[in-house]
Amino acid sequence: MLHFPKILISLIILFLGISQTVICQDSPKRELRAAWIATVENIDWPSQKGLPAAQQQAEYVALLDTLKAAGMNAVIMQIRPTADAFYPSSYEPWSAYLTGKQGEAPSPYYNPLEFMINEARKRGMEFHGWFNPYRASNNKDFIPSADHPLVQHPEWFVQYGGKWYYDPGIPAAQEFVLQSIIEVVKHYDMDAVHFDDYFYPYKIANEAFPDSSSYANFGKRFDDLEDWRRNNVDYFVEELSKRIKAEKPLMKFGISPFGVWRNQDKDPLGSATRAGQTNYDDLYADVLKWLREGWIDYVTPQIYWHIGFELAEYKTLVKWWAENSYGRHVYIGQGVYRVGQKGWEDKNEVVNQIQYNRTFPEVKGSMFFSAKTIAGNKENVNSQLAKAYPNPALPPEMPWIDQQAPQSVQTVKAKGSPERGITLNWEANLDGDASYFVIYRFEEDEKVDTSNPNKIYGTVQKGPYALQEWKDNLVNKRSSYTYCITAVDRLHNESAPSRPIKIVTKGKRKIIKTQ
Repeated sequence: MLHFPKILISLIILFLGISQTVICQDSPKRELRAAWIATVENIDWPSQKGLPAAQQQAEYVALLDTLKAAGMNAVIMQIRPTADAFYPSSYEPWSAYLTGKQGEAPSPYYNPLEFMINEARKRGMEFHGWFNPYRASNNKDFIPSADHPLVQHPEWFVQYGGKWYYDPGIPAAQEFVLQSIIEVVKHYDMDAVHFDDYFYPYKIANEAFPDSSSYANFGKRFDDLEDWRRNNVDYFVEELSKRIKAEKPLMKFGISPFGVWRNQDKDPLGSATRAGQTNYDDLYADVLKWLREGWIDYVTPQIYWHIGFELAEYKTLVKWWAENSYGRHVYIGQGVYRVGQKGWEDKNEVVNQIQYNRTFPEVKGSMFFSAKTIAGNKENVNSQLAKAYPNPALPPEMPWIDQQAPQSVQTVKAKGSPERGITLNWEANLDGDASYFVIYRFEEDEKVDTSNPNKIYGTVQKGPYALQEWKDNLVNKRSSYTYCITAVDRLHNESAPSRPIKIVTKGKRKIIKTQ
């Protein structure tokens, strides 16, 4: 056994303490922490097709609980994977990934989307509805149901790589997809509409995308096929943005593109990368234009590569997207599914990526692909998340949408004891725009500082009645605690704190309050 001088041991302990403090200090109060929940091919949920409704619900609840425990404050839920739906739709059939048979409703019947949003709300998590705009099938053996648009309007679709897609160049198809998404915007209380990287599909070697007919019919004013394709996608993104904001001005619109916009050898504005395909040149997605024009509220580039990857280096791309955000939020899409694979052997790869993200004020958080990696704690990834997320965080504000904070909580009352816990009560303005409340707790002699995320002790969604309630079950005898509460709206604008209320406990059944 090795023996170290006491002074060296003391220095080691001090260093470890400082290191932990740095991690805590670097954990911001405002940060999006989200996981994608993929339903296509039953990647994340439900675990298999055709489960009974009760089992689907139980799996979803357990998944949310696991994600919440891992520090997530938002879920990106895939609700329209292949021109089918996880909700009753006037436009497209029920998804086979849910019920086992396309066009067949859940049994016993329930509305999965309504259920999923409500469960996310209960846990104080944002719900982003994830739509795939053009993909209509995901395998060569696809047989559509009788009510599928492919059966009713086959002229809208093309086959590429053995899969079916809406042709983005056909105006009637574009309009149908736009209406199908706005139907959901109108009827459901989502926080955001979300797209991933599938616009025009990734190119397949030696196979041309079969849109020559629609180009001949609808692209006459464009001399270049690729410019026409980009214009089709631009129109769709801009038009959907306008319709979302017209219907629900506070709803966000975000897109998660492939991690490289363009390589620098094609465009001096591009990144110092050598990606085989890019958004602009291959997927016809001019993401920088969408940011520059303000059509989207956030961008989540899928930077699924490790730090040091030669062709598309993680740090290079994070810096590039931060420098090209045009004032919108940047969240980094991180490929945690790759932990343990080549290049991801470093046990701190994920936490190192998160810490690097935080060096850029434009980067406001992360999205992780995908939920099952966290649910299964692959390669002990949750220990990395615990290092990066020692404290809870509120999602960041979007001042270009709304920056008016709700009214402060006026009067907080307390009752209880160390044995029964301390219950706080306060009045809420039911007509106000508060969405939830944040409870801060400070120990004896601690300064009241609501900017410190370490002091966020709980959140509670605004209830249906004026009197709101929250209970602290972790209190000790003969101790002093100070609480204050803030009101927060759905865009996470936070009010000034309430007047602090100080609680002094005596014996197990006694409590003394002092203001």
